[in-house]
Amino acid sequence: MALDPKSLVNDSTKIGTLPQVFYEINEAIEDPEASFSRIATIISADGALSARLLKIVNSSFYAFTSKVETITHAITIVGLAQLRELVLATTVISQFKGVSKDVVDMQAFWGHSIACGLAARIIAIYKREHNAERFYVMGILHDIGRLVFLLNVPDEMKKAFAIYEKGGLLHEAEKEIFGFDHTETGHALVQKWQLHETMAEAVLSHHNPSVEGDESTSAGILHLADIVSHALQLGGSGERFVPPLDEKVWKELGLPVTLLSSIITQVDRQYEEAVQMFQS
Repeated sequence: MALDPKSLVNDSTKIGTLPQVFYEINEAIEDPEASFSRIATIISADGALSARLLKIVNSSFYAFTSKVETITHAITIVGLAQLRELVLATTVISQFKGVSKDVVDMQAFWGHSIACGLAARIIAIYKREHNAERFYVMGILHDIGRLVFLLNVPDEMKKAFAIYEKGGLLHEAEKEIFGFDHTETGHALVQKWQLHETMAEAVLSHHNPSVEGDESTSAGILHLADIVSHALQLGGSGERFVPPLDEKVWKELGLPVTLLSSIITQVDRQYEEAVQMFQS
């Protein structure tokens, strides 16, 4: 029977739904009647999650001048929308703990994803995009469709790697084997998790960011961030080569060439701490 992205994701026994706590937090944030203390109580009930969030908020990621000691304080100074994205990022990464290194090197995989997220966040801040943390999460998610392949159809993925070894890009080899690539399975997984459609579209389009409308900037930022993270060789999700830059995207983003060196410097500076925060 022919595979398709949705059935591969929906029939998977290897990848489930996100933990209920994420949906409870999300529902509370969307509720205009919910108080900060109620949201903080939901988060604090998960000790591991609240500890990770406080570790992130007290890092150079934010560089606050005084220590943040409670989730309520974190909500006050970081903001609800931003905190939700941090919850999502750390929740997604924790979902895949325990995956055998024989299947995929998760440390390297998340290393690349975190580098991409850092670059996307930096570009989004420069572009004055609303809620830069959303772009960090897009970076975390951008190659997650490859995990769907590696965990569910490893033998077929080995065939894709064999084609890839002969030349070309890995996502092109995936299309040759499956008829679709990891961007499409990633898109299906993000939709299954009921995350924002802008995230799903950016994941789908990060190799070919030709979408129009509100999603075009998000896809373009993620496209550039992916290239930056590959060029820096931080971690790895299977692709050894730097994907080509879409010149149209570069022009549409309107970024000065001098910004690239700043992005690289900032990603380099933040990378090790970010890996420790999000993978611990």
